Amino acid sequence: MKSPPKSKSDWLTHSVLGIGLASLFSDLGHEMATTVLPLFLAQQIAASAFALGLIEGLSDGLSSYFKLLGGWWTDRSGKRKPLALVGYLITALSTTSFALARNWTMVLISRSLAWAARGGRTEARNALMADSVEPVHYGRAFGFERSMDTAGAVFAPIIALGLVSFGFSYRHVFLAGLFPGLLAVAAMAWLVKEKARPAQPERQLLGDLKQLPIGFRYYVMVVGVFGLGQFAPTLLILRASQLLKPASGGGSSPETVIALYILFNLTQSASAYVCGSLSHRFGSIQLLGIGYFSFALAAIGFAFVEGRLATLVALFALAGVAVGGIEAMEPTAAAELLPGSHRGTGFGALGAANGIGDFLSSAMVGGLWAAFGAGAGFGFAAVFNLGSVGLLFLLRKSFKQ
Repeated sequence: MKSPPKSKSDWLTHSVLGIGLASLFSDLGHEMATTVLPLFLAQQIAASAFALGLIEGLSDGLSSYFKLLGGWWTDRSGKRKPLALVGYLITALSTTSFALARNWTMVLISRSLAWAARGGRTEARNALMADSVEPVHYGRAFGFERSMDTAGAVFAPIIALGLVSFGFSYRHVFLAGLFPGLLAVAAMAWLVKEKARPAQPERQLLGDLKQLPIGFRYYVMVVGVFGLGQFAPTLLILRASQLLKPASGGGSSPETVIALYILFNLTQSASAYVCGSLSHRFGSIQLLGIGYFSFALAAIGFAFVEGRLATLVALFALAGVAVGGIEAMEPTAAAELLPGSHRGTGFGALGAANGIGDFLSSAMVGGLWAAFGAGAGFGFAAVFNLGSVGLLFLLRKSFKQ
């Protein structure tokens, strides 16, 4: 007797929903802080573009290390959920501590701790996601998670803008982000169910990395090249804040800059869900290539843009569409290429490659910007973005090896 056909909604399990809600609330919390962080650094601490690039870059570098270590540990220990829970909690507490900062080095320490925890939890969460659905639903599940994550990033600037408009300080915004951060911990704790897996304490990190499929290693290399040009979105906020100055010359308008960031996150959220829904039809690799190319175009635009609001609106929207597709398709393609026994390690390697690239990119873009102007910084990013598109095209047939 044939089993009844599966419903299209079979992918939306309790675990997928719980992971999605955790991403929504966590991103709501730390994106409230991210929204006002460049303004806080520039207006109250007098930090430079280089300082912001260093903060983002070092944070991403630590995140990459913990992505690798955390992903592998979940394979070795047989448990993914506890690491994800701890990561969500530390991220919330560390981001809230921005409110105590008196100089940019204090922000650097808090941001680094938050992103290290975020890195450790990310690959545990991705592996949990892949364990929770059938392969045919990877695109929908990861697209949903990315869309929920970015939905938090859409609402976060709106809330931050509302608080600032009503006279609350940037430090109050940092404190307010704690509440959604704790809701993320609760969603992960109560809704996500982990499938039992035996612990394998004899496994070693280097040995597991060597056992990853050769095709997946090629894929990680391409992702790493793109990461060298994928700078932090806070640099876009800083770029807009410098270009959009009120007639009085007294600094940028926080409301306009935050509105642009809302647009970025809104298009990112929509793009993640759409790409996730279309990946099974058009292929995750093809959609990823489109995302890489679109981000390259956005970087070129930010290198040469002037202070026209309409142009900035178009560029922020393009960057959002690109990032949404990329963030949904990179883990989808990884899940399709990885065996279940090494899924955490593979996701960790992917995250490490991206994080190392992000560290170098954010620091280099910020440094080149401070030394030679914004055109040099964003132009540097565009070169690596376009290089990753070429590599993806050349090596795509090798990924299945």
